Amino acid sequence: MFVTQDVVLRFYFRKKKILNNGFSIPINSSIILAPTHRSRWDGLILTMAMGRRVTKKDCRFMVTKSEMKGIQGWFLKRLGCFSINQLSPSLSALRYAIDIIEKGEQLVVFPEGKINKYGKKLFLKEGLYRLARLATKKTKSITIIPIGIAYNKVSPNFRGEFCLSLGQPIAIDDYLNCTIKEFNMFLYEKMIQEEEKALKNVGR
Repeated sequence: MFVTQDVVLRFYFRKKKILNNGFSIPINSSIILAPTHRSRWDGLILTMAMGRRVTKKDCRFMVTKSEMKGIQGWFLKRLGCFSINQLSPSLSALRYAIDIIEKGEQLVVFPEGKINKYGKKLFLKEGLYRLARLATKKTKSITIIPIGIAYNKVSPNFRGEFCLSLGQPIAIDDYLNCTIKEFNMFLYEKMIQEEEKALKNVGR
């Protein structure tokens, strides 16, 4: 945390802002963070906004297998990331993710499934909703938090700005009767609403 938040983020970005929008951290609930994904900086920014210093819980990131290769993979693993095959997720990876939720830790899932640099409209991946539904068999309270992240430039630049906007928590129990498509459309709308607030804050 000292290296990434007190040194790297502070040195690289000139202006950093978190929009709470009246947000309060859900108590006695497992949390799944659902942010937009525009840059490789997103993970560090999420950790600053919702990591141990703020919530007293670490952020555990679910990423693709391709992102866990080489030096980047070594670094990501130490940031709390684990990989999953999007096309054919293994039972062990699913159990690990559900275990994180069951223990009340914070699981981060990028619903877009990849870095969507220009914010093009995408169909969200089905994994987050499927995972949340499976986890309801293990724990009673699961909350999904839609998050928008924006930078003052499409490609974050040195001494640039970023803004993260936290949306209102979504209790998965209220949406168990939805289809995956219906829930993903709802979640996408909430994520984009928060991203628009963040974009406005950085002048885009």
